Amino acid sequence: MVVSAGLLGRYESACADLGCVGPAASVGEKLLAAWSEPGRAYHGVSHLEACLARFDEVREFADRPDAVELALFFHDAIYDTRAVDNEARSAAWAREALIAGGAPGEAIDRVVACIMATRLSAEPVDPDARLMVDIDRAILGADREEFDAYERGVREEYAWVDEEHYVTARIGVLERFLAQRKIFKTPACARFEGAARANIARSVATLGAR
Repeated sequence: MVVSAGLLGRYESACADLGCVGPAASVGEKLLAAWSEPGRAYHGVSHLEACLARFDEVREFADRPDAVELALFFHDAIYDTRAVDNEARSAAWAREALIAGGAPGEAIDRVVACIMATRLSAEPVDPDARLMVDIDRAILGADREEFDAYERGVREEYAWVDEEHYVTARIGVLERFLAQRKIFKTPACARFEGAARANIARSVATLGAR
């Protein structure tokens, strides 16, 4: 695998911004290799790059942009559709790497909290954690073509699940979003709300018609 020099350099800069003085940057190649594992039809390097691009647009809204940026690098580093602890394992990897790099404990805790906030069951109250979640789910408010590609990618990642069970589970996930008073919890990403609800409703209808 050829590691993107741009992404690797950005990861190393983010580590330095967080206060790492040791070998945390050496994790970069392994981290990006994890993002490039086979089977990541959606949750791969392109998703990481999209999240970082969205973050660049809203960086000014973060209290600790250094922590949010590092959290984005790690949030789906471990991604196994058969597991239920991907976020916890990704957060543990981040903690281990940043401790090794000598980052301040408070900064490490912020990174870990942002990663754990991306669990579907989480209800983050910290502003940076909320911004992190909004960035991660901004795909829901993408244009129709991009959203549909995302839905196809997720289905491909769960190819091992039979159609009937997948449809039931996916509708459950999507309807959970629709049931929220606001899908996006930060002013920085509020602009995605209308498109997200339209995309999700359309996907639920399509799945239900299968």
